[in-house]
Amino acid sequence: MPRNLILSGGVAHDFPATSTALAGVLAEIGMESEITEDVAGALAVPAPVDLITVNAFRWRMDGDDFAEERDRWRFQTPDSLRRTLLDHLARGGGLLAVHTASLCFDDWPEWAEILGGAWRWGTSYHPPIGRAKVRLGTGHPIVDGLADFEVTDEVYTDLDVLPDVEPLAYSGDQPLLWARTAAGGRVVYDALGHDTRSYENPVRRTLLRRVARWLLGS
Repeated sequence: MPRNLILSGGVAHDFPATSTALAGVLAEIGMESEITEDVAGALAVPAPVDLITVNAFRWRMDGDDFAEERDRWRFQTPDSLRRTLLDHLARGGGLLAVHTASLCFDDWPEWAEILGGAWRWGTSYHPPIGRAKVRLGTGHPIVDGLADFEVTDEVYTDLDVLPDVEPLAYSGDQPLLWARTAAGGRVVYDALGHDTRSYENPVRRTLLRRVARWLLGS
């Protein structure tokens, strides 16, 4: 049974609920997930898992936002986490980054290079949560043959996306999903997933199962 480590927790989102929902979707393809908010501790040593999933909002919090949450959620990326993630990818492990993962680990510039993009404070934003039309591309096993769909979610806008990224899904002209290889492993970033409503759409659930299979090399 493939093993998945879900790094969870942070502000302004119900991460316990969304991490549980994500684990439930992946269980449908036989994947066993462990969920933890101890991000640094879980990656202090090499992780004996097939997939690492980042469904968290953990960053330096050195701006004015969320000041009342800073004591609990402020995060500086330790060298051990960086080494473990890079070693995991170098061994051919998969990395799934969901929604706020593009804001994580902002003191580690290589994180944005691994993901293929990042949230940029002062530039990136999102409209109010609501219905969003998702347009899927073609030609990649993650999206091939699936129909466009609508989802209730928070659509990230004006992310800083690297030029070599080839998006697999859009909302309007905003890239929402892409797959790439980085540091020797397979990486997928999925900008959706603000709350559990995002995980209720059957097409998106199929997408996530396909994402996991692709990340596992199947």
